[in-house]
Amino acid sequence: MVDIFTGHFLVNRDGQAVDPEQALQNKIVGLYFSAAWCSLCRDFTPILCDFYSELVEDAPSPAPFEIVFVSSDRSREEMVDYMQNMHGEWLAVPFQDTFKQMQVALWSKPPSLLGFPVRRLAVRIRTTSELKKRYNITAIPKLVIVKQTGEVITDKGRKQIRERGLNCFRNWLEGADIFQNFCS
Repeated sequence: MVDIFTGHFLVNRDGQAVDPEQALQNKIVGLYFSAAWCSLCRDFTPILCDFYSELVEDAPSPAPFEIVFVSSDRSREEMVDYMQNMHGEWLAVPFQDTFKQMQVALWSKPPSLLGFPVRRLAVRIRTTSELKKRYNITAIPKLVIVKQTGEVITDKGRKQIRERGLNCFRNWLEGADIFQNFCS
């Protein structure tokens, strides 16, 4: 999983930078593709919060699980508000307004005319667009459960949580090559 975020950082709910190598090491990772404007996302997010809390925050022995939010929000403010009001203590791919503007502007102007560093643009495109492309994200909400290598355990995390609750984590754990005593 760390390979996906090599050279990048994640942010926590308070906006502080987090080293993905430390935060995601030896954990199953749920990549949560979502946005505040999406009603289906707003419906599922509280369910995911409860799931995460029971596995990680409230458990006597926290499960090796982390969520990384990949925003499809239209602005940084929208993303931050969504994270602070509806999300659990998850990590997120940082949102940078200039990166998003640059993506749109590139369709009509070369990057040298826009005044934004091309290198920073590449980070945003690689982080969001590449993640969406790599995991075939065509609609949100989508919860993709991945191993440390970034290999998909399931792309039906949302459906499995709704249908089986905490019991689905045991199957993810078996498929993740992570060995730990875990009781649900």
